[in-house]
Amino acid sequence: MAATEPIRQILTPTGEDSLSFLSTYTIIALTVFFALLCACIIIGHLLEGNRWANESITALLLGLCAGGVVLLVSKSRSSHLLVFSEDLFFLYLLPPIIFNAGFQVKKKQFFKNFTTILLFGVFGTIISFCIISSGAFLLFKRIGISRLNVKDYLAVGAILSATDSVCTLQVLNQDETPFLYSTVFGEGVVNDATSIVLFYSVQSLDFSNIDAGTALKLLWTFLYLFFTSTALGIVVGLMSAYIIKTLYFGRHSTDREVALMMIMPYLSYMLAELLNLSGILTVFFCGIVMSHYTWHNITESSRITTMHAFATISFIAETFIFVYVGMDVLDIDKWRSSSTSAGTSIAVSSTLLALVLIGRAAFVFSISNIKNLVERRESTKIEFRKQFIIWWAGLMRGAVTIALTYSQFADSKETSTKDDALMITSTIIVVLFSTVVFGSITKPLIEAVLLRHSKPSTSDAADVPSLEDLQLLLIENGDSSEQGNNQPVPKRSSLRLLISHPTTTVHYYWRKFDDKFMRPVFGGRGFVPFVPGSPSGAADETS
Repeated sequence: MAATEPIRQILTPTGEDSLSFLSTYTIIALTVFFALLCACIIIGHLLEGNRWANESITALLLGLCAGGVVLLVSKSRSSHLLVFSEDLFFLYLLPPIIFNAGFQVKKKQFFKNFTTILLFGVFGTIISFCIISSGAFLLFKRIGISRLNVKDYLAVGAILSATDSVCTLQVLNQDETPFLYSTVFGEGVVNDATSIVLFYSVQSLDFSNIDAGTALKLLWTFLYLFFTSTALGIVVGLMSAYIIKTLYFGRHSTDREVALMMIMPYLSYMLAELLNLSGILTVFFCGIVMSHYTWHNITESSRITTMHAFATISFIAETFIFVYVGMDVLDIDKWRSSSTSAGTSIAVSSTLLALVLIGRAAFVFSISNIKNLVERRESTKIEFRKQFIIWWAGLMRGAVTIALTYSQFADSKETSTKDDALMITSTIIVVLFSTVVFGSITKPLIEAVLLRHSKPSTSDAADVPSLEDLQLLLIENGDSSEQGNNQPVPKRSSLRLLISHPTTTVHYYWRKFDDKFMRPVFGGRGFVPFVPGSPSGAADETS
């Protein structure tokens, strides 16, 4: 990632080299942006029950309209009010969104479907990456794109593998469809992290001499970034829990513990970037750990404050991103620098969109059917309707795709070619088309496919323990249950339980380990500080 630019440089208004940070042009630009954010919030509220619109599309279209107005006012010179690099996105806007995703996730459902989420989010993204990269390599030369190298094609695969499932998550309800929501939500976050890790893995390798070891180096770099980034997020999250539990800031000031809750996640992200790791994975798992331990160690008023503060900051950042992407569509400089014909531009954009559809379908339906062959119970199998929703949820592309495209084709090269400009404009077309067209029909499509008004199935309607959960508890306690022939059920070994019911078994033994070793040190649900005036914690004593 490029070095962080000063805030003055990032927020310098287009076409002006003023030495004053608070110049008139800057104030006007910021005023317009804040007015657009307010308009997005108000219009999003008014369209809450609309079948064809959501806040993402609203923000994108408002940005598009604002860009058109600025383009007319500036007499076709520029559609930008503010100029900023991808550093603004990766360092200031994306971290609160990803952290809130980890902080707000329902951990029981997330880890209950963790195997499925990892299969889709990691292995599925790698499959999509291979299909899009190889497809672009084979098809672009027939279209007439000849100046891209191997690293560019691999970067295209990583860039277009990054999904944006915001539109689908605004339609799905985690209480009505917990499996679909947790799977789409978890896979979306893991997918973004995997795509970014793949992108930077590609950037770190030298493709001038490609041999058999290059693929192994790419795999090793990916695994190293993935696991070390995850470990760093867990460590920082546990550190925050231990500090707040031990010192208990709430006895003097709740402001300090709220401030620490906000600063520690950002510290984890910056540490990851400093160590050339994936800040996305780090801050996501930091959010999960902090919601499991740290959040329960603070006062009750601070819990309410932090929960709403994280959600609000994330919402504003998401809205800002979509407004800017909408304005960026009409960046006249990029369209002018791409001297290719309209037919070539449409051909490239259509090819990229087709590869996205094929790459997504290749792993969603194949992994789902392989999983169905392995599963024994019908209730745990992924039926075709749910497979379709999972496939559809990953078709939209958003801000991560835009930011990575700029990083590869705008800022990473000393000399920019017309093919680089074409890749930027084609990616913008794919993002705009997928968000507006696919996003607008998401709600009616999901309602039609899932048949929302019908009675939900037992396996996806309530968060109740399964039969295996109850059997594990009985078996672990050495109890026996009687079958029809009044014969006791023999105690099964932990290895057999792990093989037959891996997710349930791991979750059960993790809860035992957590209660016995982790919570006494790091706190968590049920933690009550022995300090006068501390919160009672009575509401959290039930696990």
